[in-house]
Parts: sequence; structure tokens; C-alpha cells
Amino acid sequence: MQDLISYHDEYIMGTYARYPVALVEGKGSTIKDANGKKYIDFTSGIGVNSLGAANEPWISAVCGQLGRIQHISNYYYSDITAKLAEKLVGLAGMKKVFFANSGAEANEGAIKLSRKYSFDKYGKGRGTILTLKDSFHGRTLATLAATGQDSFHNYFFPFPEGFRSVKCNDIGEFKKETENNSDICAIMIEPIQGESGINMVDIDYIAQVCEICEKKDILLIFDEVQTGISRTGKVFAHEYFGISPDITTVAKGLGGGLPIGAFLCSEKLEKTLDAGKHGSTFGGNPAICAGALEVLNTVSQPAFLEEVVKKGGYIIEKIKNFNSPAIAGIRQKGLMIGLQLRLKEGETPKDYAKKCLKSGLLVLTAGTDVMRFLPPLNISYDEIGEGLDILKDVLMEE
Repeated sequence: MQDLISYHDEYIMGTYARYPVALVEGKGSTIKDANGKKYIDFTSGIGVNSLGAANEPWISAVCGQLGRIQHISNYYYSDITAKLAEKLVGLAGMKKVFFANSGAEANEGAIKLSRKYSFDKYGKGRGTILTLKDSFHGRTLATLAATGQDSFHNYFFPFPEGFRSVKCNDIGEFKKETENNSDICAIMIEPIQGESGINMVDIDYIAQVCEICEKKDILLIFDEVQTGISRTGKVFAHEYFGISPDITTVAKGLGGGLPIGAFLCSEKLEKTLDAGKHGSTFGGNPAICAGALEVLNTVSQPAFLEEVVKKGGYIIEKIKNFNSPAIAGIRQKGLMIGLQLRLKEGETPKDYAKKCLKSGLLVLTAGTDVMRFLPPLNISYDEIGEGLDILKDVLMEE
């Protein structure tokens, strides 16, 4: 293990505070490291491995396409890319889709689409994107500028112009911003703020934002990079709000483990980006799209979605029964779960994550006091049970 870690660190930039474990193989929600130690996976690669590790139908779909052709470029048409597009826009209730390679790229595309729509209709000077404080939209310069957390901004100045943040769930602040400024073309919202702590956005807030956006022709963008693709028990989290955004972005869980992102648009935006206005060399890659189609065909089934909701509720009830003094609160929708921790002075959520890791459980952290779980959507009850036994021991330590 240590030899592998040293070999890795000799050549790869130290941009991640990695845990001292090299994961090498797995099946479902059970992963093994280079020493053969077993872990229960409550992370799915930060919400990416929707169907867990080494899912056989997914492997078959990807390898089948690799046996045909792995890449063709977007100068030509692809049958499998079109099939994925049809499935995705149908499930989202949208009209068209553009395929990219990541969540940040999907959000960049949504920004460009919004500004092009506004420019075509109103001319220059109406390109500002509003976002919410404590949001996270990506690591590129534009999506960092859109991210409503100052902690991510240091060192990388100057940022692209045209972004302002308003307080989440404060409709008064949003109204004031839109009444006093005529430069706003869109607002970008995560239906659940994942990276900052599984923070929920209120249904009433979204309803009032939608009303104002419709009145002022401000586009509504839902960043579903983390919440989309059945993570919350709906294929898209916007379904819980009873609304249809103008633009939706997805990534993470769509590819099942391979890199893909996408932004989808409503009918009024379908012709906004014409030939030459946007592009991606690898966007819509056939092999990745084949895997993504297998993911969508699986996770969009009603019975599968019911199980996501059921498993999420099961996990929460079990954790509540721990009666652990370390837990200050629980935030959950489907299999997107955050435990707010009651930390002692000097403690961080990562201290708990390290204890879990040592005992054989992979977990995530979020914000300043939250332990976050994003397990594979098809995690078994046996694997849930093993993971929760480990979690209980960690949370109940004196």
C-alpha cells in the first residue's frame, strides 16, 4: 500500500488531501484496497457509481460499444448518443440536450446558453447570473465565480464578471436584487446544496422564485449535478418542487463511473445555441453514452426509485435509533444523506471520516460539520447493515 501511495505522489500533483488508502477493486458497494482490506462504500465516488462497482450490465453496455467504435467526434452522428439524448430529455421533460464531460462543463454551458438567450433578445448588458450563497457549481474559473462560497475563491483572482450571490431561502433578498437590477439573465440553484452540507432549498422559496423569473424573463437553471439521476428518489430533484426549469444540468451519477455531463433546455431555448456557438471534443462519446443509457434504463424504473426512497428512510431510522450524542441533526432526501455532527473543540467531520475508514466504511464530509453519505443507488440491505454497524461504533465512541 505505502509503495503504491509513494509511487502515486511522485508524479501526481498534490491537489487532494487524500486518505492513505489505495482502492483497487470492488463489487457492488463493497470495495477492497491494495492490501485486500474490505470497505463498505457509502460514497459511490462522490455520487458517481450509481450502480456500484463492476456492475455487469453496465460493463456489458460499455464494452459492447467499445467493440463497435469508441469515439467518432461531433462532426458525425452517433446512434447511441441519440438514444441517450432521447431518454434523458424525456425523463427531464425538456426539449434538447448538449453533452459535455463534467458537472463544471455542464454548468459552463448553462451559463453560455443563458447569456446567449438574453443577448439575442435584449442585447448587451443583461448577462449576470445569480446564484445562492453556500452553493457549489464547479472548479473552472466561471463556475468558481458562480460558487457562493468565499473559501473557494482565494488565490485565483481575477474571476470572470457577471455573478452575484443571494441568501438561500430569503425571497426578500431575491426580490430586492431583481427589482433593483436589470442586468440579470438567470438564477442557478442546486435543489439541495450538497458540498456545503446537504442544505435543503424550501419549496415555497422556489415557487416564488419561479413566479418572479417568469414575470421578468429570468431563466431558471437547476444544477442537478449531484441531485440528479435518481439520487433523491426522483430521477430529477426538481420533480419534488412541481416545476420545470428552463435549464437543467447533470453529471456525476449519469455515467455510472465514466465522465459525462450534460445541460438540457426547454423548448424556448432549443435553437439558442446554433452551429459553432459551443462544442466539446469528447462530449457525447459513444462508449460513455452506452454506459449512461444503461444507468438511466435501470435507475428510472418506478420500482427502483421506490427502493431508493425506502433505503434512504431505512438508513435514517437506523441512525436515529443509535441515540448518539454526536449527532446534532439529520438532512436527507432519498440516498443523499447528511449527518450534522456535534463536534468538540478542534474536531472536524474528517476526524469521523478517518475513524470510519479505519473500521472499513467509506464516507464523505460536507461543509464544516456534516458527514455525508452518497451510497450506490443499488446498495444491498446487507451492505447497508454492515456499514451502519461500523458507523454506530464510531458515533458511540466516548
